Amino acid sequence: MKRVLAGLILSGALALPALAALKEGDKAPEFTAPASLAGKEFTFTLKDALKKGPVVVYFYPAAFTGGCNTQAHAFSENSDKFAAAGASIVGVSLDKIATLNQFSADPQYCAGKVPVASDPDGKIAKSYDLQVKDAKPGAKNTRGDEIDHGFAERTTFVVTQNGKVASTIGGMSPADNVTKALEAVQQLKGK
Repeated sequence: MKRVLAGLILSGALALPALAALKEGDKAPEFTAPASLAGKEFTFTLKDALKKGPVVVYFYPAAFTGGCNTQAHAFSENSDKFAAAGASIVGVSLDKIATLNQFSADPQYCAGKVPVASDPDGKIAKSYDLQVKDAKPGAKNTRGDEIDHGFAERTTFVVTQNGKVASTIGGMSPADNVTKALEAVQQLKGK
């Protein structure tokens, strides 16, 4: 039973709520990280991104895994709607930047529309009070590559221009996570 549940959670078919994640009104920790957009590396800085409007910071377990593939694709398909609401998006995982270069450019996932940042030691995820679990020996991604890093729990934060968390979204399917994030951003614009 534990293996089945672990498989469902990793695939994104079953989501558990974020256990201790930052809550609405909390100050979002600033961070700077190597990131990739359309396969090109750059340095992402939350402080700079917030100058342009709210930022959707979404943490996901690993690139090229079932639920994360679905979530990245949903964010890329809806990126114009987020932009229309004045928000930008960044994904964060413990993947290496080389992996994220491929993931960010892949037309099935980020499709060159959503930047993804590398948090190899999990410090950014932990600063958002997310659990980071060790890699499971032998775990493989959808490409058949062994996953050699830990996993942050799937949780999305909508951060306002003043650096406060407006919404914390966890405990649901990857696609529903994106839908709820878009609703939260659109509500911000309506205020």
